[in-house]
Amino acid sequence: MCVKQIVGKWIIYFLNNLKINMENKRNQIRIFAGSSSLEFVDKMCEYLNIEPGKSKTSHFREGNTYVKIEENVRNKDIYLVQTIGLNANDSFVELLFWIDSFKRSSANSVTVIMPYFSYAKADKKDEPRVSIRARVCADCIETAGADRVITIDLHSPQIQGFFKKPVDNLYAHPLLCEFIKTRNIRDLVVVSPDAGFARNARRYASYLNLPVFICEKTRKDHSEQAEVRDLFGPVKIKNALIVDDFTITCGTLIETANVVKKKGAEKIYAMVTHALLDAKAIDALNKSDITELIVTDTVANPRVLNCKKITIISVAPFFAEAVKIIENKGSLSKLFDSLPKKLLKSCY
Repeated sequence: MCVKQIVGKWIIYFLNNLKINMENKRNQIRIFAGSSSLEFVDKMCEYLNIEPGKSKTSHFREGNTYVKIEENVRNKDIYLVQTIGLNANDSFVELLFWIDSFKRSSANSVTVIMPYFSYAKADKKDEPRVSIRARVCADCIETAGADRVITIDLHSPQIQGFFKKPVDNLYAHPLLCEFIKTRNIRDLVVVSPDAGFARNARRYASYLNLPVFICEKTRKDHSEQAEVRDLFGPVKIKNALIVDDFTITCGTLIETANVVKKKGAEKIYAMVTHALLDAKAIDALNKSDITELIVTDTVANPRVLNCKKITIISVAPFFAEAVKIIENKGSLSKLFDSLPKKLLKSCY
């Protein structure tokens, strides 16, 4: 047997083993859905071409929650997806039960994917005799046994410091900006509803190469109603793009739109990552000067589906791409620089 034949056989042997190892590795990754993220996980698994993990959640009459893993997860890397959104308390307790179940079932690792973390708003003690709820939640997640947390557009990024385990905070603005580019809107400016979101608004403006305006906003209490007073920026407004991380009542967006309209804006668009709107908010949006509200599917909110003013972009493939990068020992920073065409196509 000549050297050429021996080398050829070794190459075939190596490629076959590589294929087997990759298949085994893929089988080791399992993505499970909590009850608040069932459709989200279906989209993730479709993007990765794998089957969702088999599990069951039940809620008893008195409010008790029961979870069960319906397949063997021993020595497997588990990705558990549970958004903490519309029913924050129930979803959070269920999340803790899931983490405990996987650790007791000898999973190799448990990575918690929280597309939205409602308690991220409670990041500090801003008045006497109150709880720092985000810190309490972080302690509970770690105590239950989570090895890593992945989320997107945390309301307060410093919450990553509440955890001793790794926390990856992804950014939705590349996806949202790529989408708004498809609208081909001329003479557009980016508007931040308050100074607190100004840094994030500049990310949008930088990505789109647009000027940015900043509003002055005051909030007197916890009623979810804010007052937007004035607007500061470098040029005259023709078309505006208001950006924020979440909306519940649409109050801030509408107040900002009113101020922008007075400054001469013709069309007003808005983009937020997390949409927790109720029926009253949808009605207010329909009556407002906002032409279109672009949101993502981090929260499974049935109320936004039938609103003609709302466009939904899926970030499930974005999270699926993050899972793929982590499993290949890569850097998530590549998701901030350029997005694969396959990913963009899946999201829109």
